[in-house]
Amino acid sequence: MAASPQNPAASAPRRKVSRHRGEGQWAAGHFTPLNGNEQVKKDDDGLNVRTRIETIYSKRGFDSIDPSDLRGRMRWWGLYTQRKPGIDGGKTAILEPEELDDRYFMLRVRIDGGALTTAQLRVIGEISQEFARGTADITDRQNIQYHWIRIEDMPEIWERLEGVGLSTTEACGDTPRVILGSPVAGIAADEIIDGTPAVEEIHRRIVGNPAFSNLPRKFKSAVSGSPLLDVVHEINDIAFVGVVHPEHGPGFDVWVGGGLSTNPKIGVRLGAWVPLDEVPDVYEGVISIFRDYGYRRLRNRARLKFLVADWGAEKFRQVLEDEYLKRTLTDGPAPEQPVQQWRDHIGVHRQKDGRFYVGFAPRVGRVDGATLTKIADLAEAHGSGRVRTTVEQKMIVLDVEQDKVDSLVEGLEALDLTARPSSFRRGTMACTGIEFCKLAIVETKQRGAQLIDELERRLPDFDEPITINLNGCPNACARIQVADIGLKGQLVLNDQGEQVEGYQVHLGGALGLEPGFGRKVRGLKVTAEELPDYVERVLKRFRAERADGERFATWAARASEEALS
Repeated sequence: MAASPQNPAASAPRRKVSRHRGEGQWAAGHFTPLNGNEQVKKDDDGLNVRTRIETIYSKRGFDSIDPSDLRGRMRWWGLYTQRKPGIDGGKTAILEPEELDDRYFMLRVRIDGGALTTAQLRVIGEISQEFARGTADITDRQNIQYHWIRIEDMPEIWERLEGVGLSTTEACGDTPRVILGSPVAGIAADEIIDGTPAVEEIHRRIVGNPAFSNLPRKFKSAVSGSPLLDVVHEINDIAFVGVVHPEHGPGFDVWVGGGLSTNPKIGVRLGAWVPLDEVPDVYEGVISIFRDYGYRRLRNRARLKFLVADWGAEKFRQVLEDEYLKRTLTDGPAPEQPVQQWRDHIGVHRQKDGRFYVGFAPRVGRVDGATLTKIADLAEAHGSGRVRTTVEQKMIVLDVEQDKVDSLVEGLEALDLTARPSSFRRGTMACTGIEFCKLAIVETKQRGAQLIDELERRLPDFDEPITINLNGCPNACARIQVADIGLKGQLVLNDQGEQVEGYQVHLGGALGLEPGFGRKVRGLKVTAEELPDYVERVLKRFRAERADGERFATWAARASEEALS
């Protein structure tokens, strides 16, 4: 068609019309599944798989499990297939899932708030010994993880756990995961406010509720009224942090949008003060925003942190108030910085009632069922029958009378569970690693334990707070980006040009005191064999170069690349 004054566009070149791709947000009307994970969830709610486990899979065995259940919905009940033994890290990203899958499972027991009775701990220990080949790791989210679980044993395991008030419901999957809580909630002498009632009410309303069982991805949360900021609130999807409002008194400051993995983000404050009895309402509002507005098109952008980053805190709060709470939140103060770097409650501490709690350190969270039953015995003999897990892979015995403290500490020492750990034992953490995890590239647990022993031998007088976190892959389950020394597992070349297990090094990350992510020095990687030499070298340089009272993270931020190499 020829151009004319009436149709000037006829002679113009055609412009490609670009349409904005939807992000799969339900609130925008995008209900059509945009990836396989979303289709699996649409086909059937993950909560429904338990019936099939109990009535079909546990009776007919592993080979009867539908693949969509095996690698999808079973996570809603805390079950992941574990890594088949003998597959090296170089094959992690190459093999198909069915080639990596073993016929056994990791099972996660959720422990909201880290709160356990000795009766519960004893049952956890007994299940470990009878069904999990003794395995029972304490995670950095206050849970307990078993390995070597057979599908045939799940009905009995659930019966035993639920008989003492424990559960695996939504311990994994695109669900509201375990609610972190201060392990000394209700007992610490310096506590701002006890968040336990909020943790319990959130659990009652949310966990196992089909209204919240299909989220874009996992949803991590935390509630703590401790001035130590002891639940890593900065890296949760939602966190409630104890503060004192100048007019309304003790309550909680609200943070949203934190998370690590390959796109780490520190959470942001909404600037809102929430009283204790309104915490569950705000939690429900935020998880509803995630469900309705969260990005479901791409799995790697489906965490709440991406929505918060795009919206900003002001818009997020506005949507929360206008569409979900139907009321305005009260403005409030930020939490004060903690007065100490350690936030793990290790050692002997006086409770507000005059009794004591005793925090102790396993090696990188690794314990076993027999040890857990012995801890239960010790706690019953010396306390009231209450224990806690922490977000640092540690444990605490509560309510110990003063005249029983020394005896409890000695009993723990006999189990190699010290309440007076070295800085290395206290500050070293490790994820599951290649021993059981299908995503891992390198070993972590054993290597972390060996590193502790080696550093204690080489640097026996080192007493500065230091965190050394080992991760088997880039997903940061062990929080490598916020450790003083974060070690991300990967295959590296040794001096002979051979590909071996090793780590990329992150230095100077921190939470609590000036939170931030560690620094990556260009090309700084170490082999697993070189790891003790490297850590010893960098810690000696830190001690030689630090200013008076300077923390490792502060020094690492200003140190030369040569000093960090």
